[in-house]
Amino acid sequence: MDDPVEFNSRGFLLGASLLRDKVPSFAAYPFNLPVIRDLETLSLHRAVTFIVGENGSGKSTLLEALAVAAGFNAEGGSNNFRFTTRASHSALHGCLRLTRSHKRPRTGFFLRAESFFNVATEVDRLDAVDSLLQSYGGRSLHEQSHGESFIALLTHRFGPNGLYFLDEPEAALSPSRQLAALVRIHDLVRAGSQFVIATHSPILMAHPDALILAAGEHGLAPIRYEDTDHYALTRRFLNDPSGMLQRLFAGD
Repeated sequence: MDDPVEFNSRGFLLGASLLRDKVPSFAAYPFNLPVIRDLETLSLHRAVTFIVGENGSGKSTLLEALAVAAGFNAEGGSNNFRFTTRASHSALHGCLRLTRSHKRPRTGFFLRAESFFNVATEVDRLDAVDSLLQSYGGRSLHEQSHGESFIALLTHRFGPNGLYFLDEPEAALSPSRQLAALVRIHDLVRAGSQFVIATHSPILMAHPDALILAAGEHGLAPIRYEDTDHYALTRRFLNDPSGMLQRLFAGD
């Protein structure tokens, strides 16, 4: 990446490097994805780093590898979670070298929208052993809607001075809940936490203290919020929904 990001000592994870000599083959998935193939050194923002891109661009694969390399369970959860339902993560984490600051996070979590059900099941199982559920609001995550359980996680489990990896957290959230999540992320950043988030949400990526990295055909590149496809397309649609629909339905 050109123009590495400036960060202060509040960041726990400063960045990562791809150990290219450890890559088995750049012709094989996921190393053939431009976001991985062209990766040398990745710098992360001290507060929030968003990784954005189209489906299949590799943003979630990269986020997952960063989280696993940082010590989190591949299916999600805290550093203490070690359950496995189905091993589906790539070998990318083993080819990354993380760069950390002198500070260590007090807590942390890896949230994957697609495997959060498994995390909720593990929380219930562990609650029978050491009353873990109190850390999640005292109510089983399975007894709440998907969106409610996500907000409960952000509200009760996430805390100050934490390192958090979120993979498409907007998947379960209505627009109003996305705004609530944005406020909670902001509060946690002010309390010394750091986030790395893969997202499609123009609401979430509007956070003012953030770096946005776009995953495209030439790898990762910093991008202004207003220049993202997510923002531009959403704004275009909301400014003229009837005209946009007419053009879409006409095949334009």
